[in-house]
Amino acid sequence: MTKSEFLAQLKKALQGNLSSSAVQENMDYYDRYIIEETAKGKSEQEVVDMLGDPWILARTIIDASDGTDWETVHEAGSDRGASSYEDRGYQQDRKGMHMFVLNTWIHRILLILSVVMVILLVVAIVRGVVAILAPILVPILIVMIVVRIFGGRRS
Repeated sequence: MTKSEFLAQLKKALQGNLSSSAVQENMDYYDRYIIEETAKGKSEQEVVDMLGDPWILARTIIDASDGTDWETVHEAGSDRGASSYEDRGYQQDRKGMHMFVLNTWIHRILLILSVVMVILLVVAIVRGVVAILAPILVPILIVMIVVRIFGGRRS
């Protein structure tokens, strides 16, 4: 399949499911992507094969149009406009780096759950270490205390 055939099928699959501006945005993105990859030395056929079936790609783009899975669909380092990233949970800083921001409730819930999981993991590890070392360290500490108490009275 050629680049033009791929883009035509992708456009056909996207039309009616996304706004015309979103369709054009995706068409521009994949057109630039194919051009950039061919400039790196890959053949047009290799790039199109690497992208896969345009109908499946279109389904992924449509499913991700609510912004929850943008990184899966597009590379975070692409040169698309900052507003399209912000709409999908990303912001661009002054150095051109794309940072993930928590602007939807699902992102906030996932962050909270992640923090809770990390805390529970740390607590479980500490409890495990204490459970393993307590039977060894407690008698040693008792012996050390007794030796200090009674060892100091010999003088």
